[in-house]
Amino acid sequence: MDNLSLLKSPNQINKDIALRIKKRRKEKNLTQAQLSKRSDVSLGSIKRFETTGEVSLTSLIKIAFALGLEADFDSLFSKKGYSSIQEVINDRP
Repeated sequence: MDNLSLLKSPNQINKDIALRIKKRRKEKNLTQAQLSKRSDVSLGSIKRFETTGEVSLTSLIKIAFALGLEADFDSLFSKKGYSSIQEVINDRP
């Protein structure tokens, strides 16, 4: 099995994120309408996001803030990519 077959599609990643957000919303005992009000994202956008995974980046960030998940964005894309063991060794303190 090659690495490409292990990767998820963009659509699957969207749906996975939406599912995790929906779980967090329910853990906080919030309805979609309550999350909409707290996040300033339309109820229709919340419903569409939870159903299809489609939402604008700005709306996703607003939803994350409303759920107290904004710190998760700080680490997004922050890992340095290495192309060799030597790069890892050279990057050590």
